[in-house]
Amino acid sequence: MNPERRGRGFGPKALVAAAAALTLLATAGCAPSTSNAESGGKVTLEFAQWWEPELPSGELAALMKQFEKENPNISVKLLSAPYASTQQQLVSAAASGQLPDVVGLDGAWVSDFAKQGAIADLAPLMKKVGLPESELASTVALNGKTYMIPVVNFVYPMFVNQDLLAKAGVDGVPQTRSEFLDAAKKISGTGGNVKGWVLPLDTAVPNGVQNDVMSWVWASGGSMLEDGKPAVTNADVKSGVDFVKSVYDADAVLPGALTMKEQDKVENFANGQVGMMIDSLAHVNLIKKNNPNLKFTVAAIPAKDGFDGKRGIPYASWGIGVSNKSAHKEEAAKLVKFLMSKDVNAKVSTLANGFPGNKDATPDFSNSDPLIKTAFDIYKQGTPANEFVGLPKSEQLMRAFDEQLQKALTGGQSVEDALKATQQQWTTVF
Repeated sequence: MNPERRGRGFGPKALVAAAAALTLLATAGCAPSTSNAESGGKVTLEFAQWWEPELPSGELAALMKQFEKENPNISVKLLSAPYASTQQQLVSAAASGQLPDVVGLDGAWVSDFAKQGAIADLAPLMKKVGLPESELASTVALNGKTYMIPVVNFVYPMFVNQDLLAKAGVDGVPQTRSEFLDAAKKISGTGGNVKGWVLPLDTAVPNGVQNDVMSWVWASGGSMLEDGKPAVTNADVKSGVDFVKSVYDADAVLPGALTMKEQDKVENFANGQVGMMIDSLAHVNLIKKNNPNLKFTVAAIPAKDGFDGKRGIPYASWGIGVSNKSAHKEEAAKLVKFLMSKDVNAKVSTLANGFPGNKDATPDFSNSDPLIKTAFDIYKQGTPANEFVGLPKSEQLMRAFDEQLQKALTGGQSVEDALKATQQQWTTVF
């Protein structure tokens, strides 16, 4: 789940601005502000992120002006560039101990940055500036230390083609795994090369393991970890993978799954070839643009039969952290607190078409697609779930799982053996 795709797109003017900002980021050297105290004791914080190019023009800068007004002794210098460029710069800066004071974070970077000592434990900083963890929807912690706070979450609900459901004679959106399997079979039986589900498992981009496979485990309260270590052979993971295989074996999955990428999944759903898929809410507008006549809705990912707990919902985040080398950690923590405050966090999430990291914040849906509100209700009733966030070499872990899963789906080994092999490979990585 690449967060680069979570916000709004940007046109030529924004690209020019982002390129200029990247030059600024490189010129700044991603160095933490160690000697930037101005006359009168004023401090300048450097804030590197990819958010500004993805938000409406000027909005993030306006929020920084608001912060500066509320904190007259602090000014903020935005270092903005597209996601890929920001990642490249920050990875290099973290390795050399030169991160800016405040950094936008992808959960996949957290483990490496923490091991390098590049990012600070946020827990004592939050306590110092008065930001209660109880206000936050989630945090990313390693070894008992909090390194990242998700500012905006971008969720992955289930998308459902309502016309295909009706054509197959299915009454209502599936709520359980058995209902999903039944619906997938009936949709696949309607002919015309239509299938009930789409499952992208291309090993070159193995995020299908996270978004389309493990999501079934999280939706039913399961976990692939135990005490932060691999536990993929447990009953919950086996149940989830057995279910995925049952849908595959029923010939209810769109052909080509083993080499399919996420963008192919979205395209096939938009073309009306697929009854159901798990996908980023960010693609609602894209699907409607590609097929304005498609009648679809979003729903919670079905849980195992009999489950009545909170359902996990996969997500990606715009996360935030503080440089461990910053000379102004407390001022940096004040900026984090500002962005996580109820009203500001609601505004940022509204602008980004995402959901707040503050539990009490509510986005303004007045100008949004109605499905955004539907998904927000699902989000509020469940709990964000993405156990790959913060893990070491998370893409390598997904690929190892993917390769073993493919062998199980094609009859080369049992699900049990696939999970045992995955457990061995993951343990080596950890």
